[in-house]
Amino acid sequence: MKRLFDLLLALLATTTLLVPIFLVAIAVRLTSKGPALYWSDRVGKDNLIFKMPKFRSMKIDTPAVATHLLEDPKSVLTPIGDFLRKSSLDELPQLWCILKGDMSFVGPRPALFNQDDLIALRTEKRVHGLIPGLTGWAQVNGRDELPIPEKVDLDVEYLDRKSLRFDIYILWLTLTKVLKRDGVSH
Repeated sequence: MKRLFDLLLALLATTTLLVPIFLVAIAVRLTSKGPALYWSDRVGKDNLIFKMPKFRSMKIDTPAVATHLLEDPKSVLTPIGDFLRKSSLDELPQLWCILKGDMSFVGPRPALFNQDDLIALRTEKRVHGLIPGLTGWAQVNGRDELPIPEKVDLDVEYLDRKSLRFDIYILWLTLTKVLKRDGVSH
């Protein structure tokens, strides 16, 4: 049921957002050198690596590390990067991953391939068996502000409570947080 829900919602969202997706792609290309999309290696279900696209919000020579590990994240943003990140528009290309089945709308956010501490803790707590999400329980309960152990605890809570009804509730909370730009630190 969850996969069918993801497919139908992703098709609807992609169709509805096709023009904004196209406009953001053009804006990224016009305001900075390099491609509109940045493809990062992410950890998916059962710790398998997949390629996840985002609209590029950082300069092309930025190291592939979690944003909070950068010395000065603001210094590597493109001219519209801060806006893309705070509005979550940089996440729109991930609809492709949902259609493909690498991601779901709701689940733990996919770790970067080199976030060994996060990957190990999720594996220890059985969270690695979930399909990663565009949003998740941890994102609506702190997003960028949470330390890794707290994120994983919230991922475990999601694992224990997961249901279509809970997913819809998380999607609703995500929408309200994105509109308020709540919990975005960079």
